[in-house]
Amino acid sequence: MGTDMRMTDRGGHDRGGPGPGEVDEPSFTGLAERHRRELHVHCYRMLGSFEDAEDTVQETFLRAWRRRESFAGRSTFRAWLYRIATNACLDLLAKCRPEPATGGEVRWLQPYPDRLLDELAAGGADEPETVAVARETIELAYVVAVQHLAPRPRAVLILRDVLGWPAKDVADLLGDSVNSVNSALQRARAGMRERLPAERQDWTGGPDDAETRDLVRRYTEASVAADIDRLAAMVRHDVRTSMPPTPGLYAGRDTVVRYWADSGFAGMTGLRAVPAAVNRQPAVAYYHRTEQAGPYLPLTLDVLRITGGAITEITTFHSDRFARLGLPEHLPANGIG
Repeated sequence: MGTDMRMTDRGGHDRGGPGPGEVDEPSFTGLAERHRRELHVHCYRMLGSFEDAEDTVQETFLRAWRRRESFAGRSTFRAWLYRIATNACLDLLAKCRPEPATGGEVRWLQPYPDRLLDELAAGGADEPETVAVARETIELAYVVAVQHLAPRPRAVLILRDVLGWPAKDVADLLGDSVNSVNSALQRARAGMRERLPAERQDWTGGPDDAETRDLVRRYTEASVAADIDRLAAMVRHDVRTSMPPTPGLYAGRDTVVRYWADSGFAGMTGLRAVPAAVNRQPAVAYYHRTEQAGPYLPLTLDVLRITGGAITEITTFHSDRFARLGLPEHLPANGIG
């Protein structure tokens, strides 16, 4: 049917086999699980929280099973799940999402490991446009900007610009008119332009880019040595740094350097680092040892945004994220890793 094709512009197609209302629970679960990762990423974009996204996907599968008889085949099973997931996100946002803090902070922000994003890439389309959209819309700056939109315009933006849904299908999902959806999309795009870095198209490549690798290496070495002067030379004049969920957004090289100095970072010893990658951005995981013979324990994760050979944003996450990211629980006192 026409709707089937339109709803899968930027994803896989469901073909053949019995409908979800005609199978038992294990078979239904098998059908739904094929879409778990992409639904999780969708909910993550909507919510900004890895854990909230996990809970919402579980709620999506529960709702889908309970409403399986309502699947009439007017769209793909995949599109039907996206409808349920989007509404589950909107319900959660209506109940408990706090307002963003003053200054642009998103304190509930959590990182998304590249190793899990790779699962999505392995099963999806590989057209350059599709790959670019998937990458740009998972970077932290995009996810943060989305969180400043009201929930319904946020859903419209993601469904239209990320998933490629037609305005009519978005209107059907939200119970709204096409004109209202188009208007909401324009407002959402305007809001995103205000929040996203102006030079976004000039961001460097991912962790495999040679220039990026060299800068991350030098940043890592300077961080382990607690050398603030070397770090200051690598950040741009308008660098921003934050540490969700801890309050505080520091902007400008002088302010950031002063924050590092006031926090006592210059006197820190016993650090080691492991390269990482989250949200399609380079990252560095730090471990700290306080006893001479003890192991190095998880400390923090720095996620970097790099523009024109300089670091323009550092988002630091606490060590409770390490297990989710597949990072080691500790590093031995001697040797590597």
